[in-house]
Parts: sequence; C-alpha cells; structure tokens
Amino acid sequence: MHQIILWRRLLAEFLGTALLVTAVVGSGIMATTLSPGNTGLQLLENSIATAFALGALILTFGPISGAHFNPVVSAADWFLGRRTASGLTIKDLAGYAAAQAVGAIAGSVLANLMFDLAPITLSTKERSGGHLWLGEIVATAGLLLLIFALGRSGRARVAPAAVGAYIGAAYWFTSSTSFANPAVTLGRAFTDTFAGIAPSSVPGFVIAQLAGLIIGVGLLLALYPAVGETADDIVVEHSA
Repeated sequence: MHQIILWRRLLAEFLGTALLVTAVVGSGIMATTLSPGNTGLQLLENSIATAFALGALILTFGPISGAHFNPVVSAADWFLGRRTASGLTIKDLAGYAAAQAVGAIAGSVLANLMFDLAPITLSTKERSGGHLWLGEIVATAGLLLLIFALGRSGRARVAPAAVGAYIGAAYWFTSSTSFANPAVTLGRAFTDTFAGIAPSSVPGFVIAQLAGLIIGVGLLLALYPAVGETADDIVVEHSA
C-alpha cells in the first residue's frame, strides 16, 4: 500500500466538501420552496438530503483522501497519528484545511447558481448564543468519537452510513442543527438562504467546534489509547 499523491487527495477534499455544502444549501432552498411556512418539515427535508449526500460522498471520495471534508477531522487525524507516523503530516493538514474551506465556499456559490440566485449572497441569519455553541461542542465531539472509534475497532467500512446517520440525527438533537465543521460553517455564510449563517456568527461556531475537537480527542485518548495506530482509516482507508 502506498500513499496517494497529495494533489489528488486535495482535489478529492475540495470536490467532496464543495458537493457536501451544495447538498446542504441546495436542499435547504428546495425545502423552503416546497414546504413554505413549515420549518419542521423544511428541517426534515434538509437533514435527510444532507445525510444521504454525505454517505454517498464518503463512498465516492473516501478511497482517495479519506473523505474528511472537515478541518476538525483532519486536525484530529494529524494529532492522533503523528506519534505513529500514521495519518496526515502537517503539510497535508494545511492543504486539507485550505481545500476544504475553498470547496465549502464554492459549494454555496454552486447551490446559489443552481437555484437562480446571485452567486454570493452573505447570510443575514444570526446564529449566536451559549446554547448554540454548546450544541456545536456536543456535535463535533460526538462526530470525532464516532469516526475514530470506527477506525480503531476495524469498522471503517460502515463509516459512510454511520457518519451520514449521525449528522442526520444531530440536525435534530443539537440546538445548533450540527454544523460540526469549520469549513462548512464558513461556506454557509455565503448564502442568504435556509442553511445560511451570518458572517458575524461564524467565529463563535468555529471556536465551539475547536472546543469540541479538544474534548473529542481527549475522550478518544481515554477510551482508545492506541487510536493513532489506525489514523489511515479516517474517515475510511485512503491508500492504494
């Protein structure tokens, strides 16, 4: 087995994150069009589409890059794998985070264009408050626990379904509707639609997600001390 060349992995992370945000934003726009005035039904439609799209995208791009689509997942992969020469290098981490951030913005632009909106429409939807930040901490830490536990226990093959199911459920059991992803949070600031977040609310969400990263990594080290040995299986095995 050998590591896939970096530019191919970065392209996979860019495309995967872009299409994930396109699914989140696009399904939100469609939901408000088809179910006007019914926020609960809109959220249901948005969460189902996101969960299914995420599972499909992990299957598509996972063999190339691991299908992180999330700087928090990449940072945890680097930190946990660095002691065993497994997982990402610091150069990989920087590239992954940049590709994910640019991809997320591109995904919002694409969704806006598909629904005949201006390419960039900065969101006016404020999402701020301690209860929402707590929701992001819970969502992010839980996501990391799931992904790395699957890798450590040899069940990475079920990650597409499991991660999609977790995010779909977390839409409903967290107060923040589970962004759990700094890149996606940034990208969703570029659409003034159902899934948008005001730029002024982005820093609070990102700080909460980083807190979730720290808590999640701490819990993983307590529960699975050798978790770094399987960093190459995050989110799914990505070497050929």
